[in-house]
Amino acid sequence: MDSELVHREQLSPNFNERSLPVSMVVLHYTEMKPVETALQRLCDPAAQVSAHYLISEEGQVTRLVPEEKRAWHAGASYWRGHKDVNSASIGIELDHPGHALGYREFADAQIEALVPLLHWIVKHYDIPRANVVGHSDVAPARKTDPGELFPWDRLAGYGLCLPKPEKLELGDPFDNDGAFYLALERFGYDITDGHKAVEAFQRRWRPQRIDGQIDGQVRAILFQLLLDRDRGATR
Repeated sequence: MDSELVHREQLSPNFNERSLPVSMVVLHYTEMKPVETALQRLCDPAAQVSAHYLISEEGQVTRLVPEEKRAWHAGASYWRGHKDVNSASIGIELDHPGHALGYREFADAQIEALVPLLHWIVKHYDIPRANVVGHSDVAPARKTDPGELFPWDRLAGYGLCLPKPEKLELGDPFDNDGAFYLALERFGYDITDGHKAVEAFQRRWRPQRIDGQIDGQVRAILFQLLLDRDRGATR
């Protein structure tokens, strides 16, 4: 990796060996302030949590775990058949107060540091755009990060994640909620807690209203995402 993308290294002892090749990136927020508090926790053996990178609000990138190792960032999680998301992913923590400490927009300097780092990772590991996800996508029953204010559209503009569908071709195609849940699982989500899975989907794809309710708009968005994927347009 270009050394210009990583500004410092503070290695965490919290890692082990991967059992899967890298095929995903999971984005988190720290929900801790100041950033030194998050760094201390991510490097504390007793905490048993870590990530590969932490990006401060000022845009400083710290490497915590080498990419070839399995960092402990996703916890109990699932995405597109992977139950060991940690083994299949690179975890990036964003220094941010989160929902608990005053949720707000993400700092420009932070996103400007994230974009080239993410670009390198995605290109190096040939990660599909559909596998650049938030913690809430892989653990919907437990997590809400990076949340509804995260600038997914900005990343999508650089080809680093899937964009929101602009045109909903077939409207509302699902006959009932059961069909929607099956389609949501097919797209990649863990639907064990259906309400939370819908909230996570909304947080990512329809952040203007997050209520966990299956309505015509979310049904149409999901169907379009699946339609685009089946056409091979969403890699």
